[in-house]
This record gives sequence, C-alpha cells and structure tokens, in this order.
Amino acid sequence: MASKRILIVDDEENIGRSLRMILEREGYAVNVCKSVTEFTRHPDAARADLYLLDMKLPDGSGIDVLKAIRQNGAGSPAVMISGHGTIADAVEATRAGAFDFLEKPLARDRVLLAVKNAIEQGSLRKENERLREMVVAGESRMIGATPAWQRAVEQATLAARSDARVLLIGESGTGKELLAAHIHANSPFAGGPFVKVNCAAIPTELLETELFGHEKGSFTGATGMRRGKFELADGGTIFLDEVGDLHGASQAKLLRVLQEGEFHRVGGEQIIKVNVRVISATNRDLAAMVAAEKFREDLYYRLSVVPIRVPALRERPHDIKLLAEYFLEDFCARNNFKRKSIEEGVFPILETYNWPGNARELRNVIERMAILTGGERLTRDSIPVEIRVQREAGPKSTIQEARESAEREHILRALEETNWNVSGAARVLGMERTNLHKRIRALGLVRGR
Repeated sequence: MASKRILIVDDEENIGRSLRMILEREGYAVNVCKSVTEFTRHPDAARADLYLLDMKLPDGSGIDVLKAIRQNGAGSPAVMISGHGTIADAVEATRAGAFDFLEKPLARDRVLLAVKNAIEQGSLRKENERLREMVVAGESRMIGATPAWQRAVEQATLAARSDARVLLIGESGTGKELLAAHIHANSPFAGGPFVKVNCAAIPTELLETELFGHEKGSFTGATGMRRGKFELADGGTIFLDEVGDLHGASQAKLLRVLQEGEFHRVGGEQIIKVNVRVISATNRDLAAMVAAEKFREDLYYRLSVVPIRVPALRERPHDIKLLAEYFLEDFCARNNFKRKSIEEGVFPILETYNWPGNARELRNVIERMAILTGGERLTRDSIPVEIRVQREAGPKSTIQEARESAEREHILRALEETNWNVSGAARVLGMERTNLHKRIRALGLVRGR
C-alpha cells in the first residue's frame, strides 16, 4: 500500500524539518512548502492525503491555502498550525473546514494523534464518496435477470427499510459488498457513514483495536488514542466482510456490542455507546461452524436476523452478457477509451466457463480483453486462453454442471416458497419427499445458503 502523502506549508525551517522527520519515521511521504506561492506550484497541491498549514505565511495565510484547496475540489483534511493561536483563529479555521488546530510549540504525540485521526477521517470520507458515486453512476444497479439474483436483490431491498441485521452468504466476488452498499443507501442510516471492515485481512492481534479503537499507552506502539470502526460508523452502517474469520475473543466482544450497543476501547474504561446498522458477509458455512463449535451460536443468530444467499455467477449464466456489456462500457468510460462492443460469439464461451472468481473475475477478464484488443469489437480470439481451454476440454462436465445448477435453482425456489417445509416443497415439485431429501443432500443445499 502506498504511503499517505502529507504536504506541510510553513515558512519556519525548523518547524518544517522537525515535522518532516517525525512523520517520515511513521511511514508517511512528506513534502514541505514555505509559502502560498510555492504551495500552488507543488505537484501534490491538489492530491495530498493531508495538509498541515501554518496560519501566518510570508505571502498570505493558511486559511487562504485551505480555501484554495477546497475551491480546487480537493477534499482531503487540513490541520492548522499557529504560533500564537487565539479562539478567533480556531473558530476561523474551523469555519474554513479545518479538521484540527495545533498550537506551537508542537508536541510530537499531539501531532501524530491529529495526523492519524485526520487521515482516518479523510479515508472514510473518500470511501463514502466512492459509494455515492457508485449509486449515481449506476454501478449499484442490481444488474441481472436470473431469479436467484433477483430474489437476493428483493430481499436486500426489503431488509434495507428496517434496522435489522443482515447476513450476506456467498462466494467471494459474487457482489456481497454491492448488496451491502445497496442496503445502506436505501436504509434509515443512509445519511451516515458506510464503514467496511475486512475481518480476514486484519491480523488477529490487531482486530479488536481496529473494531473498537484503543487508548494511548494501552500497548507498545499506542502513542495516542485511536477510534475504532464502530465508533467511526456511529449513525451509519458497518459492513463486516468475511465475519467468519473472527476469532473467539473478538466474537465475544462483538456480541456485546450487538446486545447492548456499547463497548470500550482497548485499554480504556469509558463506555462508548453507538447506533450502528450491522451488515455481515461470509463465504463460509457459519451454521456448520456453529455445529463444529468454531463460531458462537448466539452471535450467529444475532448477525443473521435476515440471511440472504448471494448466488455464484455460474448459477446465473444468462446474466453474463448483461454484466460483460456493462463492465466494458464502464471501463471504456473511466479510461477515455473509444466505445467498444462484444461479438455475439463471445457470450456462449463465457457462459460455459465456471467463473471461480465470480463477477469480480468476469470484470477483470473483460477489462483485460478491452486493453489487449486493438479493434472496436471484442472477439472470440480476445478471450483469455485459460477460459477457451476449459470450454474445449470438458463439454460433458459443463452440461452436467448446467443441469445441476438448473435443478438446484428449481429445488431451492420451492424450498424457499414453502419456508423450507420439505413435504410442502415436494408437493410443489411433484416428487416423493424421500427423493427430495436425497437431492437436497446431493446438491449440498443448506437453509440460508
């Protein structure tokens, strides 16, 4: 991950040098300007992740710089610095949109805390802007006409209207984050932040501080207080992706938050109350993990008030054309490519591929084809060789998979229509109850999946 870029504007050489030294030791990429003029010419003037601005400069003020940043459309946070700060200065800085206000002489811990909090807030704002753009641009349109996908969208839309906790169950790349963003955007919490946490990507020893924050000195390296994701999501939605990867201690603490709506930071005693909508997602069978005592049963039922199964792409082959055309149009628009189209002969090949990476893999394949195809049409020859080889190697298995997928979809629809009453579903399907039990086992159908 690239280092966060910090741009300091301060005419005092010692201050600039000290700040640069402190921040570079923490892994930030730092540049220093000594005047408003120098700032306007700097390549990071409109793209830094954080600005540290002195109130008084040789050719203007930090407020002037901050206003110029905002007029240029940069939304990154700014922290103001003053050698003789007054309440009036602090008020003016706040009105101009400053995140924080520091007085000289600067204390190292105070600087690091302000920088960390400001960058965290800036990252959260950018993520929410990305989600809003997704909605406006249409990426959050629930593309697909397959009944299994339409059912998932319908369930998500209905669940969005309440504060009920939703558990999205499906393989990686099936669109669980997209559905979570759809639920948030159509919920009573839409005006608040949407905070994503990938439970599988965070080391176990850091997960609690990531979720709940920590107090200064609570462990080695905790140089300042840090707010956790739950605190940052207050008034909005927290999306716990890959929640099945939470270890036991974190499961217990998460359960308390869900039960009582409160927690305390690591190393802290102050009770913090939050009002957060919780959406979880997993590619694991949590019910089986509960049976194996690898996931808390009480937490499972707290998270899965509304379980929604998100189908794999191989279960919705007829949606591949819609998705591929959308991904291609979106890619060309974002990269200023001349508009391209897809030859009809491409789709039968894409529809018989297994897509282990689901819609995410399809997007990557379409983008690769668009990049490597010189003409205005993506042809059969544009398709990556590994996809063509799989199709040529196993037509029998492909037909069998298609049949099983159709059967699975047919049986699953009947089960869900009868609230998983096997006798009722057998009557709907016109088959013996014992035979239906056998097919449920053979196809690996599990309620909530």
